[in-house]
Amino acid sequence: MECCGEPFAVGDEVSWPLLLRPCGEVLGEGWDEHLTEVSGPVEDVRDDESGAGAVRVVREGPTTAVPVGDACDELSPGDPVRVVGLLVVNGHGGGPRVTGRVRAVRVVTEVYEENPPGSRTWEPVPGERGLRPVDRCPKWFDDGTPDERGRRPAESGVLATLEIPDPDPDLGVRATPAQLRDRSRSRRRQ
Repeated sequence: MECCGEPFAVGDEVSWPLLLRPCGEVLGEGWDEHLTEVSGPVEDVRDDESGAGAVRVVREGPTTAVPVGDACDELSPGDPVRVVGLLVVNGHGGGPRVTGRVRAVRVVTEVYEENPPGSRTWEPVPGERGLRPVDRCPKWFDDGTPDERGRRPAESGVLATLEIPDPDPDLGVRATPAQLRDRSRSRRRQ
C-alpha cells in the first residue's frame, strides 16, 4: 500500500479505480492464471471523480467499462477490441471505480539485483518471484537485504482477488478480476 491507499483484509469491501495493463508491463511475464479478458467497443468516458479529460475504456455490456490506459490508443471510439491483461489499481490516475469483496490477498515477493553493479538502481530478476498468502495487506513492504550475490528479495506489491457482484445475471462474469499494487519495475535506493 505504502503511500497509495489504505490496507485491506480478506472479506473487506473495497472500491478502487482499476486499469487493465498487459501482463508483461507489470512485474514481468507469467501471470496467466490472474489475467482478465474484456471485449467490446472502445469508448472515451469522463473521469467522474476528478472531472479530468476522457479515460479510454473497453465497454463490455451495459454495466462494465474497464479502463485500458494507452493499450488501445491506436483505436478509435466504437472500434471493437479484445484485451487480455492484469487489472491494477490506478492509484495516481483515477478513473471509474470497481467495487467488490476481497477474497484473497497475497504479498508479491521479487528478487532484485543492482543493474549495473554499484549503481544503486535495482531491477527485478526475470522469473524470480513468489506469492505469500496473508489475511491483511501490509501498510509497508519489506525492501529485503542483499545476499552474497548482490540479489535482494523484496516485497513488491500485493495481488488480491476481488469478487465483483454481477448486477445482471444474464451478463455473467467470464473472469475473476485480480488486482495488483506494485511499486515499480525499477527502483533507486537512497
